[in-house]
Formats: sequence, C-alpha cells, structure tokens
Amino acid sequence: MANSHSAKTQLAQSADAPACAESLVHLDNVRQVQPDVLSTQKAQRMAEFFSALSDPHRLKLLSALAQQELCVCDLAAAVKMGESAVSHQLRVLRSQRLVKYRRQGRNVYYSLADDHIMALYREVAEHLEEG
Repeated sequence: MANSHSAKTQLAQSADAPACAESLVHLDNVRQVQPDVLSTQKAQRMAEFFSALSDPHRLKLLSALAQQELCVCDLAAAVKMGESAVSHQLRVLRSQRLVKYRRQGRNVYYSLADDHIMALYREVAEHLEEG
C-alpha cells in the first residue's frame, strides 16, 4: 500500500511545475521585483480583461475586426453566429474596451478599440504560430 501511495505522490509531483530543491529566498532579487509586482486591484482588472479574451466566439469576432470595421450583420455572417449572440459578445468586448462602435444611419459598425488591441491580437497570433 505504501508503494502505491509513493507512486501517486511521485506522479503528482511530476505534474507540478519544477521547483527549487531548497527553499532559499534571494532577498536582493525579491527587493528588485517587488516594487513592480501588480497591485491586487490591477491584477483583478487584468484578469477581467483576459477573461473577456478567453471565449472562442469573442476571439473569432476580434479576428474579423482585426481585418476591417464591420457592421453587426456582417460580423454575424462572417463568424457564422446569430446577430443576437454577436451583440451579446460585443457587449462583453465593449465592457473591457476591446472594441468600439459608431452608428451610421441604421447600422452600427464595430472595430478594434485601438492599436494596442490590434498589437495584442497580432502578438498572440504570432506566438501561437511559432509552434
């Protein structure tokens, strides 16, 4: 029985990220990085931002908008979703300032909010293509 337990412990440990063999804090390193560690409030805001990016449907919308500004009807057709579902996802993206919109007559046109969002999208896409 003890042998089975030790095998399970080894398996669990191998699934963890590698860690130091000894717990030895390098105070100079800690003091150097500590001032720039995110505050809890900023970390929460960033988590909400990344949460908005964690949905495949929203990422498909962003990929379409990375190419050009589109109205809701065109977006829905491009990503093969219903207009109400697209509107719901756009509302989430808007809440995190990932997209912006403008009205022209009866249509509403969406685009990426700014160059930062475009750069973020492109960087992640490139990173994933590196394999």
